[in-house]
Amino acid sequence: MPDQSIRPWHTGHASPRVRHACSRSGAGTFSGMTTGPTSLIASLRVEYADRGLTAEDLGPDPTAAFAKWHDAAATAGLHEPNAMVVSTVDGSAVSSRMVLLKGVDQRGFVFYTNTESRKGHELAVNPACALLFPWHPLERQVRIEGTAALVSAEEADRYFASRPRGSQLGAWASPQSEVVSGRPYLAERYQHEADRFTDAEVVPRPPQWSGYRVRPHRIEFWQGRPGRMHDRIVFERVGDETWAVERLAP
Repeated sequence: MPDQSIRPWHTGHASPRVRHACSRSGAGTFSGMTTGPTSLIASLRVEYADRGLTAEDLGPDPTAAFAKWHDAAATAGLHEPNAMVVSTVDGSAVSSRMVLLKGVDQRGFVFYTNTESRKGHELAVNPACALLFPWHPLERQVRIEGTAALVSAEEADRYFASRPRGSQLGAWASPQSEVVSGRPYLAERYQHEADRFTDAEVVPRPPQWSGYRVRPHRIEFWQGRPGRMHDRIVFERVGDETWAVERLAP
């Protein structure tokens, strides 16, 4: 059953519009720090509802709790509720990007990508990564930390076969994360792949395209509360199917 306590924000829940006058003193600059765009950002604020969250609300299984929250986000009509931020490291810097969750079970959270992209190279060196689901209209977020490993070729094949043909061609055409000369170059590559597979009933999966399963060792559920006294419940893995549950200060 969907969580009946969940409702998306409406216009009445947003903070009042703040008007600031700013004068342009030069290309790309503004005069007056108190009336420029920085002050507008600083003034943006929304007071959260008093829904509350306890460990008992989530239950002992964080994967089941995540599924319930994801279903609530989908039921509330959020745009791409399976969109998540994936953060990886290369030893000296952290990089983040939005990708789509394509599967979740007790084994972990699955997404697909070009393994020769920046995140693919970084995961090959250091499989530690973090996921973030920012469900702002529900005043919720889920933070996940874990390690990524490639899914099996059979699993990747099955998912790739389910993708729209245009997306399949794009997987062949795009040298993801590489510098390119311009949009015409990408269009040319895409057309080349479309022509190459024009008579093919099935577009095969590119060898550099696969999926990653992130096995979590930490999952945090965050619920906004008034006065920035948010609820944070964190699950820490202590065994293959055992979790310790704690409350964190906001």
